[in-house]
Amino acid sequence: MLKVTYFGTTTLLFDDGLDQVLFDAHITRPSLSKYIAGAKASTNRTLCDELISLHNIDRLRAVFISHTHHDHVMDAPYIANKCNAKIYGSESAQNVALGGDVPAENITVFKHDDIFDIGDYKIRILNSLHSKPTILNNDLGVPIKEHLTQPAGLRDYKEGGSYDFYVEYKEKKILIRPSFNYIEGQLDDIRADVLFLGVAGLAKADPDMEKTFFKETVEKTGAKLVIPIHWDNFFSPLDRLIEGMPHIIENTGVVFFKTAKYCESHDVNFLIQYPRTSIEI
Repeated sequence: MLKVTYFGTTTLLFDDGLDQVLFDAHITRPSLSKYIAGAKASTNRTLCDELISLHNIDRLRAVFISHTHHDHVMDAPYIANKCNAKIYGSESAQNVALGGDVPAENITVFKHDDIFDIGDYKIRILNSLHSKPTILNNDLGVPIKEHLTQPAGLRDYKEGGSYDFYVEYKEKKILIRPSFNYIEGQLDDIRADVLFLGVAGLAKADPDMEKTFFKETVEKTGAKLVIPIHWDNFFSPLDRLIEGMPHIIENTGVVFFKTAKYCESHDVNFLIQYPRTSIEI
């Protein structure tokens, strides 16, 4: 049995009863107004501790970081240190970790096609592309060059390169694609039973982009279960009512409709998992 707990944005906890692996780490979720202002923020340690206790995160071996915007990496140093876990990510993720006092021996810098065996998990790193830049995150490919110490400016968390994670767990094959984008042909040799699919940006995509995105992700992997991620309002705290993104940024209802319609027409199951809930896959 493999249990997956979703904490919103792209933060996923895999737990097989023996070893736990966390993909991304965003619990604190500062407000949109703070982000626009470039305000400084620190990890909400009280909420992190609450969720660590509530979800029995007591066997955490690794935290894998898809990219280093604040909504993917902000809480990784605290959680890794609290749980005595290692952080795996880019050089930018390394600088976030070092700024958060993670011991150097608990940090691994990865690259495309690296494979890590953690318990019964086999995790392969794949180059990826972030969703198209906006006025709020026009920093794609920009690295974090120095140690980033909290309280840190939310706009100081530069993208630093994006990655997907291909997880093989016994007979199960799972792909985590955090961002709404694709590299043509990248997944030609990847087959997945379950696809955690980043959908932020889908509502405003033109028909050609939408068609090619689904072709290069769902169709290429042959996934029979698609679970959307990065659909919730990650500027709203996790201890409040969960909601979709503000309409000025994204129309979550349209995102769900487009994805569900595609899945229906291709005989693929579509499941919406709420933050702070767990499923078995």
